[in-house]
Amino acid sequence: MPTYDYACDSCGHSFEAFQKMSDEPLRECPECGKGVRRVLTGGIGISFKGSGFYVNDASSSKPASPSASKPSCAGAACPAASGT
Repeated sequence: MPTYDYACDSCGHSFEAFQKMSDEPLRECPECGKGVRRVLTGGIGISFKGSGFYVNDASSSKPASPSASKPSCAGAACPAASGT
């Protein structure tokens, strides 16, 4: 059920109401009894956290191989090979 924000222009009271989408908007302020208006808000943001969403779950192409993202080095030019 969505949450709607309302504000009263008379007393300045603002409040939230849980209503069905098919319900009529509220018309009366619970504080002063005068008219209220529905306030449009941006809603909440969506945050994707974790190991990944699109890359791991919904990608239609094959992921790049791990060796493709690492720089190639040979012999003494490679820091890992020289032991330093």
